[in-house]
Amino acid sequence: RVALNRPKKYNSISMALFEDIEEAFSRIDAAREAVRCVVLAAEGPHFCAGIDVGVLAALRQLAGAETCPSRQRENLARIVARFQRIATLPERCHAPVIAATQGMCIGAGVDLISACDLRLCTTDSVFSVKEIDLAIVADLGTLQRLPAIVGEQRARELAYTGRNVSGAEAKDIGLVLETCDGAEALEARATELAASIAAKSTVAVRGIKANMNYSRDHSSEEGLDYVVRWNAAHLISEDLDNLVRQLAKAHAKKKQ
Repeated sequence: RVALNRPKKYNSISMALFEDIEEAFSRIDAAREAVRCVVLAAEGPHFCAGIDVGVLAALRQLAGAETCPSRQRENLARIVARFQRIATLPERCHAPVIAATQGMCIGAGVDLISACDLRLCTTDSVFSVKEIDLAIVADLGTLQRLPAIVGEQRARELAYTGRNVSGAEAKDIGLVLETCDGAEALEARATELAASIAAKSTVAVRGIKANMNYSRDHSSEEGLDYVVRWNAAHLISEDLDNLVRQLAKAHAKKKQ
């Protein structure tokens, strides 16, 4: 379980929290076989209120460290690119990542959950692609991923208007898989779903994630070719051998 932990600041993402997220997923990656599924949650009544205003001030300061306008823009581009890599970590994680959100999920919070494999929320959740109201273009992944999740037109409408989406509507439009009545029910359902996934072959689960991510961004023909090459490399595994032996034993018992 990875939890955003700035509840007094509504889990708005500061420079330090960006680094904490990066460190958490680095540890997960190092424990490849031990970590079979990840729940991305938050402490307190709200999942994430977006980027902390201190980050915007820090961006201006870091970019302004150079006197040359061109180098200032290069600095800013490098910083934003790093933030993008961090927001993409759930997608690049070897294990499926389940976002469990309650209360507000605004701006950068939507960036984070859109990079997750599955999304659950409480009925009182509120989602918003809020960047339009700050006169900026969302740049950490929402505009790139949301169309595949809720459809092109709905994604455009949410990005253009910045309006609030309730938990019930989020389920209706496919932004979340399920809604839960309260934080306890949300945690229980996320844990149950994670346990169900964790019980499966890690080789197969990792393969499904890699292939579905690839196919989302490529044609059907390219996706089919990718899974041919994937299974040619990974089909024969200890997991498969163990399952075949178990099935053979079960079949032999039925015959007795």
